[in-house]
Amino acid sequence: MKSAPLVLITNDDGITAPGIAHLVSIARQLGDVFIVAPDKPQSGMGHAITINSTLRVHKTAYYGGTNEYSCSGTPVDCVKIAINKLVPRKPDLILSGINHGSNLSINVIYSGTMSAAVEGAVEGIPSIGFSLCDYAHEADFTQASPFLQRIIKNTIENSLKKGVCLNVNIPKLKEDEIKGIKICRQADSMWVEEFDERSDPYGRPYYWLTGEFKNLEPEAKDTDVWANDNGYISIVPIHADMTATVAMNDLKNQFAND
Repeated sequence: MKSAPLVLITNDDGITAPGIAHLVSIARQLGDVFIVAPDKPQSGMGHAITINSTLRVHKTAYYGGTNEYSCSGTPVDCVKIAINKLVPRKPDLILSGINHGSNLSINVIYSGTMSAAVEGAVEGIPSIGFSLCDYAHEADFTQASPFLQRIIKNTIENSLKKGVCLNVNIPKLKEDEIKGIKICRQADSMWVEEFDERSDPYGRPYYWLTGEFKNLEPEAKDTDVWANDNGYISIVPIHADMTATVAMNDLKNQFAND
């Protein structure tokens, strides 16, 4: 008899965040769940790993299961230590999230949520990062449940190309307002950043990073930003290979005689 899929779940908002709680409830309908998540919020950590201090792992019981742990490290640390030390076998699937807030477009390179999924893909494990475009702590994660179940089930049944993971962003809409799922490319965008300068009680300056997200191609209808803005759940397949293939031929020609 074939065993149920082993699903490793992590996030970057911390093990007690509402988003991971909802993801756990969905995944338990589809497989055996193993949870290893940060013991505190780790948003914006990107692909950071812990190399200059120790990692600590503690058994928890937030979700009533025997296989759940908090980790003192980053989301990528959680994936690494889970695979190498905690799970009984290689997971069949890694799920990360559900993140509070968008990981659309350029945000993917800063995201701890998505870096955990990328790390899973690097390990050869089909992985998905989920984000809800709602930063409120009381955000309603239930509205997209049928769509998330479909995406997870499809990935279990069909897997993914080696090294590929999925970046899934969910618009802040009611279930009956979500128009469906669109497979997209990452929008060309940037953050127009500002550093708000303030002074501490001793008159010394400190800085607070602020900024405005700018979509550089608002009319393009094949991007993740357009999909979310127009009521669709966006799926962007991504991988860790950062080779700029569009520049290869030019560079080969420029260095042809070397």
